[in-house]
Formats: sequence, C-alpha cells, structure tokens
Amino acid sequence: MPREKINKQQVEISELGKNSEKKVKNDRMSRKQFEDFYKDLSEREYTGIENEEDIDDDFFDKEFQFVGDEEKLKTQKPSDMEQINIVSSKESSTKHNGSHEKININNSNDSDKKRSDTIKNKSESERPKKKKTSPWLILGIFTLILLAGAGIWYGSGAHYYSTHFLRGTIINGMDVSGMTYDELANNLRGYSIVVKQRGKKDNSQYVEKITGNEIGVEIVSESGIKEIMENQSLWKWYAPSGKIYEKDVLIGFDEKLFEKRIDSLKGFREGQYEKPKSATISDYDSQKGYTVVAEKQGNQLKKKVVIEVVKNAVLHLEKEIDLDKNGCYKKPKVDSGDKKLNDKVNKLNKYVNVKITYTFGTNKEEVNGKLIKDWLVIDDENNKISLDKEKVGEYVATLRKKYDTIFRPRDFKTKSGKTVRLEDGDYGWWMNYVEETRQLAEQIEKGKSGKRTPVYYQTAAQYGPKDYGNTYVEVNLTAQKLYVFVNGKVKVKSDVCTGNTSLKRGTNPGVYGITYKERYGVLVGETYESTVAYWMPFNDDIGLHDAIWKTQFGSNFYKKEGSHGCVNLPYNTAKKIYGLVEKNTPVIVYELPGTESDSVTVQSYEEIANAAIEAIDAIGTINKDSGDRIKTARYMYNKVGSAGQKYVTNYDVLVRAEKDFKALN
Repeated sequence: MPREKINKQQVEISELGKNSEKKVKNDRMSRKQFEDFYKDLSEREYTGIENEEDIDDDFFDKEFQFVGDEEKLKTQKPSDMEQINIVSSKESSTKHNGSHEKININNSNDSDKKRSDTIKNKSESERPKKKKTSPWLILGIFTLILLAGAGIWYGSGAHYYSTHFLRGTIINGMDVSGMTYDELANNLRGYSIVVKQRGKKDNSQYVEKITGNEIGVEIVSESGIKEIMENQSLWKWYAPSGKIYEKDVLIGFDEKLFEKRIDSLKGFREGQYEKPKSATISDYDSQKGYTVVAEKQGNQLKKKVVIEVVKNAVLHLEKEIDLDKNGCYKKPKVDSGDKKLNDKVNKLNKYVNVKITYTFGTNKEEVNGKLIKDWLVIDDENNKISLDKEKVGEYVATLRKKYDTIFRPRDFKTKSGKTVRLEDGDYGWWMNYVEETRQLAEQIEKGKSGKRTPVYYQTAAQYGPKDYGNTYVEVNLTAQKLYVFVNGKVKVKSDVCTGNTSLKRGTNPGVYGITYKERYGVLVGETYESTVAYWMPFNDDIGLHDAIWKTQFGSNFYKKEGSHGCVNLPYNTAKKIYGLVEKNTPVIVYELPGTESDSVTVQSYEEIANAAIEAIDAIGTINKDSGDRIKTARYMYNKVGSAGQKYVTNYDVLVRAEKDFKALN
C-alpha cells in the first residue's frame, strides 16, 4: 500500500477476553513491536502496507499511534488477539456520525478458515477519546493560502497594467483597453476612416475610405498618451476603471493633403452631384389644377462643412462618418411643407377651379383654368395672387369681336326673295366691354362658377348672321313699301313716303333697331316743329311715324315730296305698327333696283280726323296736370285741317276741357 494511503492512520488494538476487555491507551509502540505486529499482519488476509521500506523512523514516529498497554502487548501472544482494527484517520473523523469502515483480519492460527464473527462496533461511551484537529487552525491555514494566491494574482495584474491601458479607457473616441503604447501607436499609424456620401441617384451612396497615409497622419501627443498610462489607478485594475479622455491634439495630419483628399471625394466631382431644387408649383393640369412639386435634395456638398466634419471625425479617431447625417449637404430653400407655398397653391386653385359658361346661340364659350391660368399675376415677395385685368379685358374683346354684330355688314333676303348686302346700321349685339371685363374678373376672384350673360349696350334678336330674327320692319326704299313681320309672318303691309332724295334727304339704308317709341312725340328740325301721334325712331332722329298732313303714300312721291328722312305712314298704319314693335325691334332699310312700284295708298280725311279724336280722348279727367294733354289735343285738331275737322266727333270734349282747366288755374 502506498505511503499516502496509510498516512495519519491510527491502529486500534483490542483484546477481547472472555469476561473483560482491556484497553491500551495512547502509549506509543516501539519500532520492534510494530515490526512484529506488521509481520503478523502480513500472514493474514489483509495489510495496508506493501513494502517494509516504506517504514522508517520518521514514518514510525509521526504517522502511527497505537492504543493499548505496551507491556502487555509484548507478553501477549498473537493467538490471544481476537481482532485488530485499523481505522483510517479520515474515517475516524466521521465516527461521530456513527459509521466507519470495518476491516476483518483473521488470526494467523485460523488462516485456513474464514471467520464468521462480525466485528462489533463499540459504543461511543466505550471507545477511547481521540485528539481532534482545531477547525480554527484549518481555517487559518486556508485563509493564508487564499491571501497568498490573491496577492500573487493582484500583483501580477498591477504589473501588467503598468504597461497597458486599463479596461474601459477611451481616448478621443478610440477604445484602447489592454493596449500598450506601441500597440496604440501602430493602430494610429494605420488609421483610416470610411466616408459615406449621398449618391446622385435616389437612395444611393458613395462610400470611400480615407487612409492615414493619404493625409499624412502622425502622433503629435506622445507625452500626453504616456501621461494617461502613468496616471492610471493601478490599485483597482481588476475592474473596468478606465476613463474617457479627450485630447485636443492626439494625432495630426497634413492640411494640404487632407484638403486635396477631400476635394477628390466623389461627391465633389463634376457630373457626380446634383444641386438641390426647392419645392415649386406645378404647371396647370386640367384635372388636378396646381399642385406642389416636392423639393429635390440633390447631393451637392458644402465644402467648408465637409472639411470641418471629417477633420473632427479624424481627430476623434472615428472609423466611419456619414456626411448626410452630419449636415454636409446644401438644402433646398423651400420644402413641400412650406406654408407660403401651399397657401399660394390654394389661392391659384381657387381661381383656376372656376368655370363660367357663356352661351351665344348654339355656341358656348367656357372660362376655365386653361384660360384663367394665363391671367394670374403671382407676387412672390408679398405672397399675393391677382388677376391681370388687362388680360381679362383682352378675352372679353375676343368675345366681342366674335359675337358682336353691330356695324357689321349683313346679307338680307328681302320680301321679294332677293338678297341685298347691307353695310350700314347700328343694329346688332354690342357688348359693354368695360363693364363686362369688370364683372367677369369679380366673379372669378370670388371663385363663383356658373352661367353668364355678358353686359350689353345693345342686344339683338338672336345670335348668328340673321341676328335680326324673324320679327322686324322691312322698308324697301325703291318700291316705297313697308312690311312688318312678326314671327316670320307679315302683319302689316303699307305704302310709305321716305326721305326726299331731290333735296338729298334720302333715308339711309341699313339695319337699325327701334330706339324707343313714344306717343305724341315732337319732331324738331331747322325749319319746323311737328307733333306726331306715334313716334318710333330707329336712326338717331330718323324714325317711323304717322303723317296726317299727307294724303298719298307710295309710288315715287318721295323723290320730290319726301320727308326729312323719316318713314312717313298713314295714321292707322302707324298706330298698328306702334302696337307691334318694341324697343330694339329691327328696322331693315334697303334699296333694291328693279322693284319700283306705282302703287299708291290714299289717306282719307276721316282717317286723318282720328288723330284729333284720339288726342281729345287722351285728355281724361281734368286736373292741374292736364295742360299738356289739352294742348296736344288742340294741336292735333288744328293739324287735321278743316277737311278733317268735320269728322272729329268729340270736339266739345276739347272745348269743355280747356274751359275747366282754365277754371282750375
């Protein structure tokens, strides 16, 4: 058995007699005794010692202790020994737990047979008391060992970090934990930084590396770095106790090389960048109107900012720098969220969303965004939108030119079926250009859509070449005939007497409109003043009226006996026409050679008398305002002459009215 297996064993020798048990207590066994004992054991089934050479004085003195009476052991025969119990010190230390290993060794005299007797454990009270090792001693030894190990560990760490940076040490953004100065220096000399730039195409990037060699990087703060290491708190090296240091100058580089390298970045190369574009207003779209066109960021770098940002990154030993995230690009002056820009778009759309429809007969004209967009004036400085009234007026002028018919020649199909060309006359559509321009602009500015009728000085019966429609007065100067058409049908046909051509007072051909109509109008000329019962002017002071001073109409009386230019009518004809025409009823006057006529209409005195009769009837009840009516009645009575007066049946009414009116005054 190896020496270590029996180290610190105790051998307990018990003598089991018939009636008593003797104990040998704490006496040391002599070497001779132990050798004899070992010899005896060797002849048995078990021994814990393999070589006698393992036994020496030191082993004997220090490793074993025998319990029993040494003197009695000497005289005792091996045959009298019933049992020898060898109990390891390790097991004996667990006796108090009530168990230990049992080893049966047969008496050499009984080696041929196996003993069946069991070795009985003695009770705790019967066993001899042993010496115990102090737990405090064990604890002390263990503590000393731990302290020694800790000291070695702590000392070696402190020694290591006397030449290395503590964990958590950061210098100018670089983590130098565990590095030596030389390692840091090598890292700095091999320093490089990745520069990310915005590409020309959307969502693209230019990525370039700037190396220390390209810009001449060198350490310029050697003493400062070593000072950091020298001032480290080594006593707590075991914890991440490093600090963050910001050195104003840790490395340096060649400014010219640096700027040259910055200039060579792809983002500065011609053709590789695009200037930013501010958000703008789109062109007009008939479906969408005006919209905001989003800004374009482009990728044009600001050189001064790039130099500053990259320089700062290099001095802080950053490994990567994104120029986009560091505000190195020129920005559009106006973005799509700009309030002024959006207000402007809204105002523009308020204008161009207006739709105004004019109807000219079968033609329609629409004022919409396509037109209005060109009439808008944008004042960027004051953020105002307004209409260019001149351009609105120009549009109105185009309408007037297209649809006004006044003063324009017309082809007219006469009652005879022949067509005449009429150059003169003031009948037709005549737009009030100034007022229409004002009202149209106002409607657009209010954003009101809808139908619109232009403001006119004068209107016509209908739109188109035949603007006179189918209700009009037709006067054939050559034939001295008059026709009144109502809705295309002839309602009146009469001979007339027009202007005296011999005196160059001929009635002017053309297309005119009745200016107004009046009962008892007074015609005033250079040499005359005459009241007529039915006055219907159409060309300044030229008009249709009754002529009770004439008895014949038609033929060619007009050449020598004609009027000052008016169309003279028999009284009853004038009365009938007066009831059919209205203001602006067309009067179409023309000459048509080949239609001369000898036809004559005679006006009787009885018909002439009607002028006086009707004038007297118009006096009505006498009051202070009856003076003009009484005066007109007297004039008409005198005008009919003696030949006609005898047909006036109500003359007495006139006489009484004059008397009563005089009585009132």
